[in-house]
Amino acid sequence: MREIYPELAYRSGELHFEEVALREIAENTGTPVYVYSRGALNYWFGEFDAAFSEVPHTTCFAVKSNSNVHVLRALKELGAGADTVSVGEIFRALTAGIDPKKIVFAGVGKREEELLFALERDILMVNVESEGEFHALERVAERLGKRAPFAIRVNPDVNPKTHPYISTGLKEAKFGITFEKAFELYMYAKKSRWLKPAGIHFHIGSQITDTSVFGEAARKVANFVGSSEQQEWRLNTLTQGEDSESTTDRKRK
Repeated sequence: MREIYPELAYRSGELHFEEVALREIAENTGTPVYVYSRGALNYWFGEFDAAFSEVPHTTCFAVKSNSNVHVLRALKELGAGADTVSVGEIFRALTAGIDPKKIVFAGVGKREEELLFALERDILMVNVESEGEFHALERVAERLGKRAPFAIRVNPDVNPKTHPYISTGLKEAKFGITFEKAFELYMYAKKSRWLKPAGIHFHIGSQITDTSVFGEAARKVANFVGSSEQQEWRLNTLTQGEDSESTTDRKRK
């Protein structure tokens, strides 16, 4: 047997997913066909989730990467939450049985009707991407008559050392809010009847191979959170949205 990926291997020269020959699936269903391995999902989720075993955490799967409800349901059974960027993704996560208190609503340019949908379903929090979205969330919360839990996406000005088109952590990127502006917005929220500061969020890029940049960004965010506690408001949750480059060589993890 020659393994390519967990659960994906050549057996006697024929490609198998788990114990099933992919040729047989193609012959029975026709092509193109998408094939998912529960065993592979179990393996990779376990690898990632175990890295945070020493701290209270929830691993939220990015639904935009695969919105198949059966895949989401399998991940839900492993304890996963959902990172969503649209009403449709929130709906799919809920359909899969994921606890609303494990669903985060991220993504830029959220419309007020989308924010309303999220708040009506009591999700964990909304990741606010801009000052305009911050005030839109407050308006929707007031209309609904309930406080809106949110995290501000800060831009930590960290070079993720990846392709410039998928780099979002430097100050010249169009994503995120400066620490200075974030501080102003959290201070505003402290006095607002309709906003509930619940956490802080950062996302510095994709296909990252140098994991040291995550530490650099996290230290900057931690310093900001430390200064915020002196203002008598507390952020209990850090949400970090990243994807690092995977490799078929397990020794290089």
